[in-house]
Amino acid sequence: MKVYLIGVGMGNPATLTGEAAAAIGESAVLLGAERLLEPYRGEKTCIPLVLATDIAAKIQTLDRGPAGVLLSGDTGFYSGATRLRPLLGETEVVSIPGISSLSYFCARLNTPWQDAAVISAHGRTHNAVGEIQRSAKAFVLTGGQTKAGDLCRALADRGLGDVEIAVGERLSYPDERIVTGTAAGLAGESFGDLAVVLALNPRPVAREFAAPALPDEAFLRGGAPMTKEEIRALALCRLRLRPGHVVWDVGAGTGSVSVECALAAPAGQVFAVEQKPEALELLEENKKRFGVSNLTVVAGTAPGALAGLPAPDRVFLGGTSGALEEILTVIFEKNPACRVVLTAVTLETLALAVRCFGDRDLEDADIAQVAVTKTRPAGQKHLFAAQNPVWILSGEGRA
Repeated sequence: MKVYLIGVGMGNPATLTGEAAAAIGESAVLLGAERLLEPYRGEKTCIPLVLATDIAAKIQTLDRGPAGVLLSGDTGFYSGATRLRPLLGETEVVSIPGISSLSYFCARLNTPWQDAAVISAHGRTHNAVGEIQRSAKAFVLTGGQTKAGDLCRALADRGLGDVEIAVGERLSYPDERIVTGTAAGLAGESFGDLAVVLALNPRPVAREFAAPALPDEAFLRGGAPMTKEEIRALALCRLRLRPGHVVWDVGAGTGSVSVECALAAPAGQVFAVEQKPEALELLEENKKRFGVSNLTVVAGTAPGALAGLPAPDRVFLGGTSGALEEILTVIFEKNPACRVVLTAVTLETLALAVRCFGDRDLEDADIAQVAVTKTRPAGQKHLFAAQNPVWILSGEGRA
C-alpha cells in the first residue's frame, strides 16, 4: 500500500500546495488530527488519530489505499512524520512538504527567517528563554506546558522584558490573530496552544572573543578575590561547558568565572553563590556590565545556599570555607554525573580536595599545578614576578 505523508500547512486548505491537494484527492482514507481532517469530512473516509503508533497500526489494517496522513506544517519541520516513517516498515511512503508555520508567519510579518534561531517548546525539553537571550532573532513553537504568555513572563523575569515579540495564533484560519509588543507588555496576555512566537533581541549575549578568558581589567574587582585570567582560562577548559548547561560557581568572588560561564553557556543558567556583601555588589555590577541575564546571584553560604538551586551539570569551586566535603555531597546528590572543577592555593585545601575527590572515585579525575610568571616594569627594564602556584582539580561523578 502507498502512504502519503502530507504537510498541509497551517490547516486551512488554502495553504495546501498543488502536490498536497492532488495526494489528498487520490487518497482513499485520510488520517490525522481532528482539526486537519475537518475540511474533508463528507467527501473522504476520515480517521482521527494523533499518535504515530496508532496511525501506523491503523494503516496496517486498511484493505484499500492509498492512505493519506495529514500533518500540520511541513513534514520536515518538527513534524509527526519523523516518528511515523520508521513505523511503516516496507510500506511505500511518499513525503509531501508543506508550508511551515515559520515561513508563513515570517511572510505575514514581512521579515526574512533565514537568520532566525528555531526552537520548539511544544512538548519538548527546551530552554527557549536561553536561546532567545543569545539570538538576535528567534522563532519559537509554543504549546503544551509552555504557552506564548508563559514565555513572555519568563523573559521579563530574566530581565529581557524589552525583547520585541510577535505572537501568531491560529495562523491561516479566518480568526487568525497576530499580536506584537514587548515581552514585558505581553506577559499578562493569554494565548492558546496554536501559537508561534518571533522574538527580536536588541542585545543578544555573545562572547567578544572566540576563546575563553576575558582580560582581568574587564571586570570590576574592588577588594574581592578574583580568579585570574590565566587560571580562569584553564579552569573553563576543564569545565567542558555546553551551551545549555546549568552551572554553579561556589565562592564566586567578583564573578569572573560566573560571567565567563554565562557567556559560554548562553542557553543555560549560571548561579553565582557568594556570602560577602562587597563581593555580592561586585557580582551584580559585573553581571550588568556584560549583560548576562542568565546569571543569577545567590547570597548565602554553601552548602546551605545550594539547597534550592536546580541540579548542576558543572560546578566550579573557587572557595568552600572549609565545607568542601559537605558541598560535594550536595552536588552529587543533585546530579551524580556532575563535573566539578576546583582551584586550590594552599596545601591544606589541596590535601582536603585530593582526599574528597579520591573518596568519591571520580571519573576522569585530574590534578594540574599551574605557575604563572608575569613581567613588571622596573625603570626602563622589566623583571619577572612569579605568582602563587595554583592547583586545578577536576573530575566527574559516575552516574
